[in-house]
Amino acid sequence: MLARYARNKRLGDAVHQWAFCALTNSPGARAYYDTLRERGTGHHAALRQRGNRLVGILHGCLKTRTRYDETTAWAHRNIAAA
Repeated sequence: MLARYARNKRLGDAVHQWAFCALTNSPGARAYYDTLRERGTGHHAALRQRGNRLVGILHGCLKTRTRYDETTAWAHRNIAAA
């Protein structure tokens, strides 16, 4: 697999930090990270995947003009856990 070299470094770093901070502040994001780690995904790869998911959630909030809601954002995680 080839790595992508063209990216906005500041934006990438901000998303990486956001994903890292979500480890302690978002139970849904933490559960998603733990699931990825259990599958054998490395720490940084799991943070990247979670960052991508957080950007998707942000996009949905902006598109529908709704506020972030933890239970709605990670509802698929709650359903899978039940």
